[in-house]
Amino acid sequence: MRRPDATLVLKDGSAFTGYAAGYLPESGVTTGEFVFNTALSGYQEVITDPSYAGQVITFTYPHIGNYGVTAADDEAQRPWCRGVVVRELSALRSNWRSSEELEAFLVRHRIPVITGVDTRRLTRHLRQHGALPGAFGHGPVTDVSDAAFAATGTDGQDYVAEVSTRQAYVRGEGDLHVVAFDYGIKETMVKQLAQRMRVTVVPSWTSAEEVRALTPDGVFLSNGPGDPAALGAQVAVIGDLVGTVPIFGICLGHQLLATALGATTYKLPFGHHGSNHPVQDLATGRIEITAQNHNYAVAPASLPAAMVSHVNLNDGVIEGIAAAAQRCFSVQYHPEAGPGPHDARYLFERFDTLLRTGRMEKN
Repeated sequence: MRRPDATLVLKDGSAFTGYAAGYLPESGVTTGEFVFNTALSGYQEVITDPSYAGQVITFTYPHIGNYGVTAADDEAQRPWCRGVVVRELSALRSNWRSSEELEAFLVRHRIPVITGVDTRRLTRHLRQHGALPGAFGHGPVTDVSDAAFAATGTDGQDYVAEVSTRQAYVRGEGDLHVVAFDYGIKETMVKQLAQRMRVTVVPSWTSAEEVRALTPDGVFLSNGPGDPAALGAQVAVIGDLVGTVPIFGICLGHQLLATALGATTYKLPFGHHGSNHPVQDLATGRIEITAQNHNYAVAPASLPAAMVSHVNLNDGVIEGIAAAAQRCFSVQYHPEAGPGPHDARYLFERFDTLLRTGRMEKN
């Protein structure tokens, strides 16, 4: 069966051709901010990461879907990305763990795909011009173009309220208790915490008073989508908690903690999206290969109350901060890293140690 022709148009007028796959919306058009991910595997974890809300994911690896999907690898109950761009979408799966073809999974979750695209050309364009809003689809080319020119990016957008859990839930057990803010939390993050402690995951709009009522030993700030500058209410809550309880933040949680400590954030040209970014721990000199997924970063020299703990060796972006007096730290990258690499999972142990130290000081 021949796939319908499809067109991809970016807001700057650049156009690409391909074929419609996955879910076919009745309008024939899908819009979003186009970014690229350089991971060689883990496409299911990438697609189901809530941090991609509002975005269309371009995979630089040319062959996607060859090992199918399994519910065990979902990072959320559903994908939150707007769409997917691939060079070749595999029609066959070959893996003993898989339970479904990737395309069937995308159809079931109503995620449109454009395949057959020259993803090398598209990636080079996004590297040169930055992440761009745009549109793709099997509708008339004029409709796709009109939608592309009207599309907006993630600047100033709060997608956290859209992806956050509506009700609190508890995972894990142990003598330590942590409250985790769900700004778009990945399942692997919850699992890593729950292996070490009891975790109460709460909605993103939970107040500082409600957190304190749960009497946690510490607070965890999760990853999430959108512009951190649009989350003033969340920053205020974190600011109220800083200094009263140990805090560990990842990705968006890192940006929000830094903002609560007086820093500012800015948008990177095309973001960091992949599983092969070298990061240096400045305290030990150790270099970690890390998974990353973010479009925003903490501005250099804007940290009056914290020190830089980690840096990206590709471009010098701040990858971690620490404030010893306030008993808090955070990293921009993803130490939980499903499916990998796992170089940075020691940070969960560091959080455990910080919590136990704080408990000893109380006693």
